[in-house]
Order: sequence, then structure tokens, then C-alpha cells
Amino acid sequence: MDPTLIGVIAGLVGLALGTFGVLAFRVSEKQRRYVDVDMDEPSLPAGAAEVLAVVGRAFVVVDAVDGVVRASPAAYAYGLVRGHTVVHKELLDMTAGVRRDGVILEKKLELPRGPLGQGTIIVQVRAAMLGEEYILLLADDRTEITRTEEIRNDFVANVSHELKTPVGAISLLAEALESSADDEEAVRRFAKRMHKESGRLAALVQDIIELSRLQGASVSQGGSAVDINAVIAEAVDRSQLPAESKKIQIVVGEPVAATVYGDRDLLVTALRNLIDNAIRYSPENTKVGVGVRSKDGLIAVSVTDQGEGMTPEDQERVFERFYRVDAARSRHTGGTGLGLSIVKHVASNHGGEVTLWSRPGQGSTFTLRLPEMESQDEPDTPVVRDRAVPERVKERGVHEQGASA
Repeated sequence: MDPTLIGVIAGLVGLALGTFGVLAFRVSEKQRRYVDVDMDEPSLPAGAAEVLAVVGRAFVVVDAVDGVVRASPAAYAYGLVRGHTVVHKELLDMTAGVRRDGVILEKKLELPRGPLGQGTIIVQVRAAMLGEEYILLLADDRTEITRTEEIRNDFVANVSHELKTPVGAISLLAEALESSADDEEAVRRFAKRMHKESGRLAALVQDIIELSRLQGASVSQGGSAVDINAVIAEAVDRSQLPAESKKIQIVVGEPVAATVYGDRDLLVTALRNLIDNAIRYSPENTKVGVGVRSKDGLIAVSVTDQGEGMTPEDQERVFERFYRVDAARSRHTGGTGLGLSIVKHVASNHGGEVTLWSRPGQGSTFTLRLPEMESQDEPDTPVVRDRAVPERVKERGVHEQGASA
């Protein structure tokens, strides 16, 4: 074949292949641009992140499948978000409503504060669309305001009922004292009883003030890492005087490497109330056991007494304000009926609970259970001294675990 003809044919084939390659490249570029447009992830509207950073409220931004795109530290502190998940169904119902109807929703919700107990947080939540793909949840903590309103509503009724007994007694004793001014022995007797009633009145007023303060406290905003062993050590130290007056030995178990998040003073107050309560209702020359254990992310501090125990009816009401198992004995020992209520509020404020195991004739065990902090790098203070726990206390702990399960 003629070489010239072969060259022409080869040139035409090369030109055709080159033209086809160029066309294929252009088509590929167009398809890639279309794919890029389709695959671009939606982004927050311009300036939204900056506004959310200074909004002053807890916020959560979720995507089309309710995955958490962005959340403030307060949202995690309030327990609204865990990891990349919205915790509460009520919040997910609000996002579904906004997504379905395209309207702004606002609700006041009472949500669990932690994984244990009855502690709750009250938040005013506003849900709205943010751009085309996201939904914004704004949450304002209304717990303190709501609690203040509740306290104001029932404070007068509760206090007036409890204060009238010691106030009335002091008034009657003052009249008797005035009418017996010439009887030295009667004056001493009435003055001694007045001193006792005034002490009861002072203790009652102090407990009322403490309870009111606890009901308005916010541990999530003012808490810190607390070594539970240091709390036990301080509570036991504060209870030594009443224990010695009744010749009662406070026996503390082995410490554990455990840290909780909360208010150290409130935790000491709660544990001291449990120990004082155990001392108050235990016979002389007995023992009060205090033990601590860590299991499944929970810290449990148990206080065991050797008292008379409680009936099931009393156990149902023992944490109520001003309730006394034995009113006559409480007046004799100086109980106000507020100690266990204070413990309950402290536990709730820390996302925990207080439980009770008791049997008539076998004493009682109160257990304060709190969530353990994940990080335990720097404990608060040195731990409690290592002391052996009596076998009776160990056995009681087994019963208590079964009762609180």
C-alpha cells in the first residue's frame, strides 16, 4: 500500500482519537462539577456560630437526622446532650415538630438531671429552623426560679406549723417562770426547760434556712471535683462529739479512689446528717458504720446504725419534710424532722439518690449514691484513715444492696 495513503489514514485516526478524548474530558468535568454540587455538605448560615457563642444560653444544633452538630458546654452540663446524641425524647419531639410544620416551638420542660434518683432540671426550650438543614434548640435553666416560687408558696404553711410548738412552749414557760418568781427551785426547772426549747427552736430555724438554700442551689454551675474520702473524713469528725456523749463508736471502712462532681460543703452536710441521725437513734455503747464503694460508675456511701429499725409505713414517709418516725422521741433527742429531707435534696442536686434499708429490730442503713467523675487526676485532700468494718456492717451492706436494686 502506498505509504502516503497509510500516513493520511493514521493521521485521521489520531485526530479522531484526540477529538474523542477532549470531548470525554469535558463531559467528565461537567459530571464532576455536578457531583461536587450534590455532595457539598450544608453549612451553618453565615455568622450563626458567632451569634451562638455569645447568646448566653445553652444551645444544641442538630441535623436532619437529629445528630448533634454543635452544642455548648452548658448543654452538656444540663444533661441535654451526651456525646453526639440528644438525650431526652421531649427535645426530639420538638425538633420533629419544627421539621414537620416549619414553625417555632417553645415549651417549659422538667427533665431528669442525671441517671439516678428523682433530681430534675427545669428548662425553657425554644426550637427553630437554622438555615435549611439544621434545627436550633435554645435552653434556659429555670430550675432556681421555679424552686423559689414553690418555696414561697409552701414556706409559710410548713414553718408556722412547726414553729408554733417551741414558741408556744417558751411562752407558757415564761408565764410559769413569772408566776413562780419566789420559788427558786421552780425557777431553775422552768429556766432549764426554756433553754432546751430555745435550743430546739434555733436548730429548727437553722435547718429551715439550710433546706431553703439547698432547694435553690445549682450544683451544675458552682460545683467542682470532690474527693469522697475527704467528705467522709470531715463528716465523721464533725459527728464525734455527739457520738462520744453516747459512747458510740463511728467505724469507717476502707477508702476508695473516687471523685464526684459537686459542692463539697453540701455533701459534708448531707453525710453528717446521716451520721448524726444514726447516732441519735442508736442505743448507747453501740457502733455506727460508715462504708464507701465504687461500682458501675456510681459511688455509694452507706451509714449503718444499730437502732430499732423502721416499719415499711415509716420508710415510705421518712424523707418527707418535718416527718418524724417517733415524734415524742424526736422532741427528746432534739430532732427537727428536716435532716433526711436535706439529704434527699443534696442527692437530687448532685444527680444521685438516697436509699434506705431497714427492718424492725435490725437497725437501718441509709445509702447516698452519686455519679462518679470520669477523671480522677487530682483528689481533693488526703483520704480517710483505714479502719476495719465490723462483720455486722458488712452483712447490712449486702441487705442494702438488695433493697436498693
